[in-house]
Amino acid sequence: MPKGYWIAQNDVTDPETYKKYLAGSAPAFVKYGAKFLVRGGRHSALQGNIRSRQVLIEFESYEQALACFNSPEYQDAAQYRLSAAQGDIVIVEGAE
Repeated sequence: MPKGYWIAQNDVTDPETYKKYLAGSAPAFVKYGAKFLVRGGRHSALQGNIRSRQVLIEFESYEQALACFNSPEYQDAAQYRLSAAQGDIVIVEGAE
């Protein structure tokens, strides 16, 4: 079964509120077995519109990735991300 991935790009505008998002979302990531492959760090913007923070999270399946995003635990924390950052999240199924 292919894995599922969150691909997120953010420009954090309020670092203090973003910290609340990071702390609040942690229980959902633990519950759904998230594995952070990329969380910030160096990157090179080679083409297109790239945001300042890149995140790649792996889940055991596409369904697990969706369940994590839609969970009450994550949605409670997401309000902080939405008020502290501009960004995009895409959930994709990995290649077999």
